[in-house]
Amino acid sequence: MAAAAAATATASSGLIRCATGGAPAHGHHQVFRCSAAKPSPLALRHRAGRPAPLQAFPEYDRVTPFDYDGEVDGGDGDDHPREECGVFGVVGDPDATSLCYLGLQKLQHRGEEGAGIAAAGDDGTIKLERGLGLVGDVFGDPARLGKLPGQAAIGHVRYSTAGAAASLRNVQPFLAGYRFGQLAVAHNGNLVNYQALRNKLEAQGSIFSTSSDTEVILHLIATSLSRPLLARICDACERLAGAYSLLFLTADKLLAVRDPFGFRPLVMGRRANGAIVFASETCALDLIDATYEREVEPGEVVVVDRRDMSVSSACLVPHRPRKSCVFEHIYFALPNSVVFGHAVHERRNAYGRALAEESPAPTADVVIPVPDSGFYAALGFSQTSGLEFQQGLIRWHYSGRSFIQPSQAIRDLAVKLKLAPVHGVIRGKSVVVVDDSLVRGTTSSKIVRLLRDAGAREVHMRIASPPVIGSCLYGIDTPSEGELISNRMDLEGVRRAIGCDSLAFLSLDKLHTIYGDEAHELCDACFSRNYPVLPTVPEPVPELVSAFED
Repeated sequence: MAAAAAATATASSGLIRCATGGAPAHGHHQVFRCSAAKPSPLALRHRAGRPAPLQAFPEYDRVTPFDYDGEVDGGDGDDHPREECGVFGVVGDPDATSLCYLGLQKLQHRGEEGAGIAAAGDDGTIKLERGLGLVGDVFGDPARLGKLPGQAAIGHVRYSTAGAAASLRNVQPFLAGYRFGQLAVAHNGNLVNYQALRNKLEAQGSIFSTSSDTEVILHLIATSLSRPLLARICDACERLAGAYSLLFLTADKLLAVRDPFGFRPLVMGRRANGAIVFASETCALDLIDATYEREVEPGEVVVVDRRDMSVSSACLVPHRPRKSCVFEHIYFALPNSVVFGHAVHERRNAYGRALAEESPAPTADVVIPVPDSGFYAALGFSQTSGLEFQQGLIRWHYSGRSFIQPSQAIRDLAVKLKLAPVHGVIRGKSVVVVDDSLVRGTTSSKIVRLLRDAGAREVHMRIASPPVIGSCLYGIDTPSEGELISNRMDLEGVRRAIGCDSLAFLSLDKLHTIYGDEAHELCDACFSRNYPVLPTVPEPVPELVSAFED
């Protein structure tokens, strides 16, 4: 039935051109593979919009999802960018809600501001529970999960800008009712044409209840004239530009969608009882004993019908060049995940080995990582350089956000609470400190001072990624370009600013060499400013004219 629905969508919408492939060993699985078909006139009109350089978009100066209500602060002393979201879904398991809760726990690093779960009950009703805070805080009361019975559920964790006022209205999943029933959605990514779409929808009478770009997707689906739901989703996605990994939940289906460039990860797995699982990272599959099967391909929509557990897929739009976010490997994903087909810890180890080849530190005595994400890069640096590897900094995970402290002096002490030096490893030594990235430089300068205060003779900073010179458009919380230290200073200027004895970054060419033939499939815009998709200029909103005006 699901395969027939996909074929119907192809015929009725005119937006999908697919060819049937073979079925895997598990269950009923009809595969539709994308072809390089001629795009529809609608798609051509969409892509023929008016792209503009980033400098023409002051509202993109801090390029993040459009749901931030507060002032940008220097943050909690963490100099890394932040992933915006993580999504998780399961269908065909009587414990779907509990499994979703566990999956979100494992994806907690992708979002700590809020969490939510939507579940489809056996009576066909979708119920939603969400709240501000960590997953364990939001769902700490077992009674809250008890309100979400059913064999299908989707969940979401999210970040917001450091210092921004948290808003429950923007916590996902979103749940909407329209003429065809209820629909819940969870989104990881960022739409670069959000404002243009919202302006047009509002001019046509749509009313928005959040400031999130995700709500645009629901409005586009609700106003689509296509049938069935798969065709409406394809119709909506043809109008989207940017990054989106989406999970949709209806009374009888769970759908997973990934944008044509594949910016953000989305994987599919299966439990022993046949339940189908989707997640932002494979580590969440491992936790609930689900076997990884494959990625949701860029430009693909996977449909699971929970009535018979049939699985079908179709392509949203013709192929685009794959542009997977390299920062998933560098920092965001957990090291025990497989992302974009690569083990994350192996990628990070390779960055460290390449960094040691490019920028050795011959006078150093010991290599230490900045925990936690610098661990495998430092290990690779040690293996190639022959220098001793030690844990010279211990990270304390329970200190909370230091930006809420009342004075700068107290905030500086809070940094010491988060990162404590091991004096016996550092005192009297020439130390190589390996971190995954350097963004503002604030944390790195504090680490250098911390190590010198602990008795380090020399401090050599080695960064296992290229200099960050551009903001992200595709769902990562990065500072404005004016706040990026490598965008404002040359290498020597950065070295002096953070106070280390020597500083080196992994070069962009060396990073590409690690990926070989796959290098062209990476989105490295934060290092190169080569943006695969630029924002389009929103059309002017027509002014309302009074009926009494001549």
